[in-house]
Amino acid sequence: MSKDKVCSFIDENKDYLFRISKEIHENPELGFEEFKASKLLADELKKAEFKVELGVADLDTAILAVHPKESEGPVVAILAEYDALPEIGHACGHNLIATAALGASLAIGSLKSEIPGKLIFMGTPAEEGGGGKIYMINAGLFKNVDAAMMFHPSSIYNMVGRGGLAIVEVKMEFFGKSAHASSQPEKGINALDAVIQTFNSISALRQHIPSDARIHGIISHGGVKPNIVPDYASASFYVRALDDNYCQELVNKVEKCAKGAALSTGAKLKFERMGHSYRSRNVNRTLGEAFLENLKTLEIPIRPIPPGSGLGSSDIGNVSHEVPTIHPYIGISETEINGHSKDFTAASISEFGQNRMVVAAKALAMTALDVFTKPELLAKAKEEFEKEK
Repeated sequence: MSKDKVCSFIDENKDYLFRISKEIHENPELGFEEFKASKLLADELKKAEFKVELGVADLDTAILAVHPKESEGPVVAILAEYDALPEIGHACGHNLIATAALGASLAIGSLKSEIPGKLIFMGTPAEEGGGGKIYMINAGLFKNVDAAMMFHPSSIYNMVGRGGLAIVEVKMEFFGKSAHASSQPEKGINALDAVIQTFNSISALRQHIPSDARIHGIISHGGVKPNIVPDYASASFYVRALDDNYCQELVNKVEKCAKGAALSTGAKLKFERMGHSYRSRNVNRTLGEAFLENLKTLEIPIRPIPPGSGLGSSDIGNVSHEVPTIHPYIGISETEINGHSKDFTAASISEFGQNRMVVAAKALAMTALDVFTKPELLAKAKEEFEKEK
């Protein structure tokens, strides 16, 4: 049976996959700078005779790899992420995401001559900010894809169907006038005051937004010395919401908070929406149920996150509005830990985490086989996708 074969392949290559994961983990690279990771993955895919392009969509570290055995049938894309976070490295487990995608792709590739359709491995840079998948969408790389899938590590939870928030990053800069903060304060215009006023206004705004929306930010520049009235100050915010349109509406309200702060302090405001916006996640339940059944076969218990827990954001949301998509979670820790923390960095290279990455590779490969070999499953997934759109 094909599923037994892909699982056996992954088991036989477990130590190899551990080495790949470890190498990516030990060489963390920020978004759009994943040169070592992308070359490592591209080279391994070439060894398996995939047709590999590194540097697609005008991104040096984006990968499009197609298995040479193509025929009529579904087009399935298995997605990899491999960027790290500043200072804390792979605290989101992207080394595991990349290696699971590689393992699943190599396993399916080992028997692709027996399976209809087209298998694609996509290496997608800069998920943590930058949106590599959005560039790849705009380049048309998802145009003929029938289903896209990846896995994401969690702490202790094993689940599908978890949504994601739309997100817009905004940057605001205030320009005032410097003066001696003690002898001539009346001659200055305090740009930092404008930033602080903005934070206070946003805090008041939070009382009047839905519980699933989020506004959070930092002061990125607040002046140079206490005895100089700051003539320049800046802040960055992430604005998130479950509904794409409301997210944009909320950005407009944040901009009004900043404009009010500028008016009250006399500072001038420059307000920018930064880069690409990540969309909310359109979860394909049909594909998700297939993934769950495969997890059960692998004897992994389903453990959903408690009701009322918050959501994050990812550019997989943008993909999910283009093609039927799943983004299931598998726990990599035996105890609950925070995402984007040093504990998560450690878990993403632990023995338990590595073994769960192997499970993820198997479940992805098995679910891809379902899509390749069960026309009724793909038809149902597409029907659901069109209704959700």
